[in-house]
Amino acid sequence: MFEREMIETERGTFEIFKTGNGKPLAFTHLYSEFNTLGNTMSHMLAEHYTVHIINLRGAGGSDGPTEAYTYSMDDAIHDMEAVRKALKMDSWTFSGHSTGGFLALKYAVMYPESLDKIIAGGLSASYEYMHHPDSIYCPENPNNPRMKEIFSELRNPGIAREERIKLSKEWLMMSLHEKASYYKVIDKKESGRTLMDKLDFFTSELEYYDVRNQLKSTPVKAFIYCGRHDAQCPHIFSEEAAELMPNASLTTFEYSNHNPDVEEEEKFEAFLKSTVKPSGKEI
Repeated sequence: MFEREMIETERGTFEIFKTGNGKPLAFTHLYSEFNTLGNTMSHMLAEHYTVHIINLRGAGGSDGPTEAYTYSMDDAIHDMEAVRKALKMDSWTFSGHSTGGFLALKYAVMYPESLDKIIAGGLSASYEYMHHPDSIYCPENPNNPRMKEIFSELRNPGIAREERIKLSKEWLMMSLHEKASYYKVIDKKESGRTLMDKLDFFTSELEYYDVRNQLKSTPVKAFIYCGRHDAQCPHIFSEEAAELMPNASLTTFEYSNHNPDVEEEEKFEAFLKSTVKPSGKEI
């Protein structure tokens, strides 16, 4: 279990959850809400780092948006920097998956001096993944029409719990390489529910998201990973990000879709361990 803390910063109050051993690491997702359960990846990271899960603005007990501070990716990075300063840390590692990975890339170009490294995957350095036919977010993808229907139905506040579970399962199955992995996912007690208002804001600003040119000059060391069969952000986009960054490596999980931490758990654990030297010192 993670320990809950409320952190007062120059940009407001943020809820964080802390556990683990080792050098400090920040972990989050752009439009998810966490609690003391953490999630699968954060628990794995806690074997090697002291993990700080940050509920971003509008999630959990953290302050909501204001006229000055929004749900944007840029504001999320500025908010995390404020948390780091409030915790009196000179630097830390940042880790995130999916849009958490987008934030990792943003962080690496906005505040490289604040990062020891990033560990991120299932990501893209631009909005272009939305136009790739292998992504379920692309209109040309055969799963796209049904995905839109599912999201529309999940927005209905009056939907029955049983129907919500059924729809969530169908949505998750689109992002698993082996369907049997679904039962691995639901057997895990974890947090990370989607906040639709934050998702909507992300969607509204996505067309302006592109850090490809900036990545070419960031000195930050990056451990990028991706499932070979990723149906959300296809593998080619993690490959692109790793190629653009001067100090990046790419680890591919050949039998995974968007969730290699579940689909190839042992290999993923080994990957995370590889981000720390045998002595426990930073790489």
